[in-house]
Amino acid sequence: MELRIFTEPQEGAAYGDLLAVAQQAERLGFGAFFRSDHYQKIAGGGDGLPGSTDAWLTLAALARETSTIRLGTLVTSATFRLPGPLAISVAQVDDMSGGRVELGLGAGWYLAEHESYGIPFPPVGERFDRLEEQLEVITGLWRAEGAFDYEGAHYRIRNSPALPKPVQAGGPPLIIGGVGRKRTPALAARFAAEYNVPFHSVADTGAAFDRVRALADRELVYSAAQVVCCGKTEAQLAQRAAAIHREVDELRQNGLAGTPGELVDRIGRFAELGATRLYLQVLDLSDLDHLELVASEVMPQLG
Repeated sequence: MELRIFTEPQEGAAYGDLLAVAQQAERLGFGAFFRSDHYQKIAGGGDGLPGSTDAWLTLAALARETSTIRLGTLVTSATFRLPGPLAISVAQVDDMSGGRVELGLGAGWYLAEHESYGIPFPPVGERFDRLEEQLEVITGLWRAEGAFDYEGAHYRIRNSPALPKPVQAGGPPLIIGGVGRKRTPALAARFAAEYNVPFHSVADTGAAFDRVRALADRELVYSAAQVVCCGKTEAQLAQRAAAIHREVDELRQNGLAGTPGELVDRIGRFAELGATRLYLQVLDLSDLDHLELVASEVMPQLG
């Protein structure tokens, strides 16, 4: 099982905070550093200061300040960027990182941030239509040999030079996530290198995996994302839970929480479903010792 670090900077983090976590994750041997793609704090407590950072600007900078860890989004919103410029940005960051980038792409869901920054937010059906066309355009641009054209209902490409090309042959791996029962599995089976189920129970995660497996005619990576809260003792665990405004019992029920041994056991349940990657949602970015504990006492037991 590969462990990856996943952050939510819109909840309150500056670039320096993300840099410290990414470099610590790299030193400790985590497989990747990922971040969400949001432009404001999700509704709830706290003020979200200093305000969100842009996902791809962040990853471009981290590409030059790390050397081995993989970098990506979970997930970029298709409502935020046009597919042609997004393909260019991701290809550029792939080059800047020496081929360490992965692109998670989704339909977008958080109405408030769209209203706050004047971003159109069409109905869910249209958002998924646009997502599908974006996947077609982005992969088409990356893989085209020569000029690229595309005619869709929402995007039209004319005689594109389809440049720059990413470092990774065929383009960075695409990640599609969510638990939708129809369009999400179909898009994952068609486009994704990896299918991710975020923040669901083991049973629901397994059911979602099965829906994609039923449609996919090739091998995919299957992964899950879970909030992480680990402590050597109950007191340390309670302290870390309080720091992220959560209750220990609730985290044990709905996340990846407990002592290192408890985390190993719960990770094993996801492994039994066929998951080979787990994204650990780290909500207190100031607690670098938390990453150290997971790396030293959980990771070695996973094989």
